[in-house]
Amino acid sequence: MGVAGAGKTDIGSMLANCLGVDFMDSDDLHPQANIDKMASGHPLSDEDRHPWLANIAAWLAERADGGAVVACSALKHIYRDQLRQACPRLVFVHLAGDRRVVTKRIEARSGHFMPTSLIDSQYATLEPLTTDEVGITLNFDASREELTTKAATWLTDID
Repeated sequence: MGVAGAGKTDIGSMLANCLGVDFMDSDDLHPQANIDKMASGHPLSDEDRHPWLANIAAWLAERADGGAVVACSALKHIYRDQLRQACPRLVFVHLAGDRRVVTKRIEARSGHFMPTSLIDSQYATLEPLTTDEVGITLNFDASREELTTKAATWLTDID
């Protein structure tokens, strides 16, 4: 989980590969209306996110027994609650850090719908993990390999 540009897709796919489980980039589960809205520079509302979160929850629930990794912003506690209702054993790896880093990353992207103009709204919406959520927060400024190793080690330790 984390804001746009945090490295969720890269770390998530590497982690899934390391664990030998399925991976999904939740951007692929957005309704087209959400993609169009973000591409035009407008942040999504809670109402906009509801069907997207339902799609993610269904994907996770189908894989609950074998495990899976999904790259998802999951910015608010209520979004994470919606996902945990479908998959109660869900845990979170929060990739967090400085907005200047994600700004540079998003500026360097090509072909992605998320504009840099939405970074501030992402940080404004972000609610860090709370004590009722099983998760770890890692600084996304570390290398992809280091982040993947830390996440995999943490997941092994909580089992």
